[in-house]
Amino acid sequence: MATRNVAIGMIFLSQTAFGILGNFSLFYHYLFLYFTGHRLRTTDLIVANLLVANSFVILSRGIPHAMVSFGWQHVFNDHECKFISYVHRLGRGVSIGSTCLLSVFWAMVISPRNSRFAELKVKVPKFIGPSIFLCWILQMLINAIFPIYMTGKLSNKNITNTKYFQYCSSVRHDKTTESLHAVWLSFLDVFCLGLMLWASSSMVLVLHRHKQRVQHIHRNNVSPRSSPESRATKTVLLLVSTFVFFYSLACIFQVCLALINKPSWFLMNSTSIVDGCFPAVSPFLLLSHDSSNFRLCFAWISNRKSPND
Repeated sequence: MATRNVAIGMIFLSQTAFGILGNFSLFYHYLFLYFTGHRLRTTDLIVANLLVANSFVILSRGIPHAMVSFGWQHVFNDHECKFISYVHRLGRGVSIGSTCLLSVFWAMVISPRNSRFAELKVKVPKFIGPSIFLCWILQMLINAIFPIYMTGKLSNKNITNTKYFQYCSSVRHDKTTESLHAVWLSFLDVFCLGLMLWASSSMVLVLHRHKQRVQHIHRNNVSPRSSPESRATKTVLLLVSTFVFFYSLACIFQVCLALINKPSWFLMNSTSIVDGCFPAVSPFLLLSHDSSNFRLCFAWISNRKSPND
């Protein structure tokens, strides 16, 4: 067994263990709140949904790659390859949708009362549950086409035009079909990215105005503490920024992977590692910035007496 394969296998195992530990720790936190009688708030539901999707991505990507790196070649048949690929794409898509939903929801929550979203601020929480359900349904339907292209390396089918990956292979088609397939799979992702960028810009603007408003109040304080609203907003911005960075990097690798007929060992492994970075890192970002900020912020907003922002 080559030393480089052992090294990359250890990286996949570490990333998987690290990601599962973080996602399950935060998920346990929400289960504990639920079973101890605490009412889960809207952000809790979105984050819990994000954690489930992250776990799908980590398990469906990290474990198969680790197995192959440690020498377990040709272990997946056609059906297993299709299932693993589908679960990965589904988890990845729901992770994108959940991050988008969290950023858009929070942008509306912190918007001023005299903004155009003033009426939506009260109604939006009612649509979060159906939105999460719709996200799963859309991703199931959109990615249903993906397993059609995937086969196991031990497939008995006589397919000559095939691109081989580490534990599965993909049937190649003409450029037009592959381009339409790429557009179909990317449409919802691009739409979600656009919403995230808009929501992030709105939150940055609100934070800037909030900082200007409170500067004169705390002018004589040496180290004024930011409000729960600001801390929670910064947490969402950090989460979205991290997502956009890793997603953009993964897209670059994915394009290279699609354009090269015989992708190298380094390119395939680098693509998989980058693809698993956000699902592994995101729960620790939420934990390190205290997920209870969201709960404190809701209490802070509901207790505000001032009619103007």
